Amino acid sequence: MENENANIFLEREPVGKLMLRYAVPLIVSLLVAALYNIVDQIFIANADYLGSNGNAANNVVFPMTVIALAFTLLIGDGVCAFVSMSLGAREHEQAGDSVGSAALLSAACGIFIAALYYIFREELLTFFGGRVNNETFRFALEYFSFIIPGIPFYVFGQAMNPVISADGSPNYVMFSTLMGAGINIILDPLFIFGFHWGMMGAALATILGQIFTAFMSLLYISRKMKAINFSRKNISLNPKLMKRYLPLGMCSFISQISLVISVASVNIMIQKYGALDPVFGQPEFAQIPMAVVGIVMKFFQIVISIVVGLSASCTPIVGYNVGAERPDRVKNLFTLLLICETVIGCVAFIIVEFFPADIAALFGASGESVHYAEFTVRCFRTYLCMIILACVNKAAFIFIQAMGRPYISAGLSMVREVIFGAGLTITMPIFMGLDGVLWSMPASDILTFVISVCVIAMIYKDLNSAHVAEKY
Repeated sequence: MENENANIFLEREPVGKLMLRYAVPLIVSLLVAALYNIVDQIFIANADYLGSNGNAANNVVFPMTVIALAFTLLIGDGVCAFVSMSLGAREHEQAGDSVGSAALLSAACGIFIAALYYIFREELLTFFGGRVNNETFRFALEYFSFIIPGIPFYVFGQAMNPVISADGSPNYVMFSTLMGAGINIILDPLFIFGFHWGMMGAALATILGQIFTAFMSLLYISRKMKAINFSRKNISLNPKLMKRYLPLGMCSFISQISLVISVASVNIMIQKYGALDPVFGQPEFAQIPMAVVGIVMKFFQIVISIVVGLSASCTPIVGYNVGAERPDRVKNLFTLLLICETVIGCVAFIIVEFFPADIAALFGASGESVHYAEFTVRCFRTYLCMIILACVNKAAFIFIQAMGRPYISAGLSMVREVIFGAGLTITMPIFMGLDGVLWSMPASDILTFVISVCVIAMIYKDLNSAHVAEKY
């Protein structure tokens, strides 16, 4: 009986207080997860024997991390939403079975992805623009080869974090990810500058941190569950439950896979149109556009980690209240979320428009040419000029998914990243050259926002109906 009432506070406490309770640990956790790659890039860029070639190599490998994250979120976010709804509907045995299924599925998925990466590593690096020059490809191959063994740990640890949050322990998630990132931050300078291990050192520091986080996740689900009734008998690949919880993570999955398609398009177009540019067509400057866009994307990743963390913090609250038939609370939470995400976007806009050079300085810009500095400022101010709309769009996608409407949410993500994101990235450079790649991002955000406004209005209309739970 104690377990059955453990999460009833999600139906009773003020939604603002609940959002804050879940948001801080989740935001910290996602920021820390994002910082794995970013910290590597900072140390790589400031190592004189790696520099912008190492920076570009890190950017080439980045999409492969996002692909692994996509499957992680498909499982983790899906089962988190499903568990929250199950707890709200007082179906505790179902919640435990879904966690066991998700744990086993994430472990198998991580191993499978790592095997594919190892077999096709050169082909993948080539596809994502690694052949911009020989030095960049050599660094990318070294980094990727040593990152691959950590993929199973990364997938399992990150997939279980939303489950742990749904169980009512977001602070545990924050602690385990902080400790993992701390290991990475401590070992990065030791391996790169002390042992002079280069890209291999950056990769080893990363996977050691990921192994720690995965171990902490395993420890929690095996011994510390509070609201969810879970034991060894729950561990099995349950196809019936998978059909129910995986669609709830589909938006997160498509969002990340679509991002990969978008990044691939950007890298390919940068490589193609950079070669036609009067400056970046010169061999000594060829890697600069890819390195700079990588930095801009890493900053955007930090902002989106905050946006996603705040939105994802609503998932257990929304799921529980949908299951408990409390549309009034869901509506209030949605309004509060949209306001908060707009404020985050405004702060990010000020930073990218007024302090781009300062951000770039963290990534070793002081040792690069004047062309590097000029392109960095132009890239930040152009590529992210509609970051406010990007924050609102992402928040709406995740909240709608948490309500149990995965196909609408997934469709919006697909439109944003593939139709607008990749489509405009490919077509706009035909008319604008390298600048077309930069303007494709704000154009995509504007067009997506128009659609998002219509969907948000529809959701508010549904939330005003008397039996909202029947719709989800």
